Amino acid sequence: MPRASELKRGDVVDIEGAPYIVKQLEARNPSSRGASTLYKIRFTNLLTGQKRDESLKGDYVISPADTQKVSVQFSYIDGEHYVFMNNEDYSQYSLSTDSLEGQLDYIHEGLDGITALLVDGDIAAVELPQSVVLEIVETSPGIKGASASARTKPATLSSGLVVQVPEYIEQGESVKVNTTNGKFMARAG
Repeated sequence: MPRASELKRGDVVDIEGAPYIVKQLEARNPSSRGASTLYKIRFTNLLTGQKRDESLKGDYVISPADTQKVSVQFSYIDGEHYVFMNNEDYSQYSLSTDSLEGQLDYIHEGLDGITALLVDGDIAAVELPQSVVLEIVETSPGIKGASASARTKPATLSSGLVVQVPEYIEQGESVKVNTTNGKFMARAG
């Protein structure tokens, strides 16, 4: 059973018999000596969508929820729902745009490496791969001779996400973006 200090974004735990997914995590170190680190965690109920905030000590033990993980691929958008296909039996699951809050900018056609969390056979959430490759559709022209210094410029990606990229990156190039924090990682191929 995981402790509060071991939780990561996307983990699913059991709180009072209901499955909750970890949406946000923040460690707070108290200023007084001998006080233990508190973890401020925002959970979302996978069945109702209700949010719940908790402040837990690092050694607090949490029960994992009874969920099944299956590999899926994004198929298409049907109105307000995103449809995912199971890679093994080709069954389809749909999730509302509200359930995918914070993940929509990374989901694109043909994206592999997505894991669906199933609760009682129904899709409750998806876990995205650690990084995705997206094309830059708009940015200022690259600066010739720009080194790999810390200077950056904003770039709009094909999904609409805006990230800071190094000055030498050009429009039309593809870049690898971290899905956890939305930051540029590297040039892609």
